[in-house]
Amino acid sequence: QVQLVESGGGLVQPGGSLRLSCAASGSISHIFAMGWYRQAPGKQRELVAIMSSGGSTNHVDSVKDRFTISRDNAKNTLYLQMNGLKPEDTAVYYCNVQGRLGSLPFNAWGQGTLVTVSS
Repeated sequence: QVQLVESGGGLVQPGGSLRLSCAASGSISHIFAMGWYRQAPGKQRELVAIMSSGGSTNHVDSVKDRFTISRDNAKNTLYLQMNGLKPEDTAVYYCNVQGRLGSLPFNAWGQGTLVTVSS
């Protein structure tokens, strides 16, 4: 079984920074992709950034040049560095990992961490 534990959310003023972390545990044999999603109040969950197994990344236009997805393979941890935060970035942020446990595929989600951008 794969568990994802997120941390790093909180209250920050506009223009501020936060770094989210997502630590994965479990006997993961292969990771296909890792990503960050967010869900603002009253809205659907949306993709923020994604990283493939090869390390290539893609960030949605609304966060390009402000957010950066990265990972530490040794720690099985995914990060999202968020700079220049705006009120519209306020949301619950979820990490997602898709991979294999042995021969079995999995699609795991973190519990979510709240990011509030407000003065």
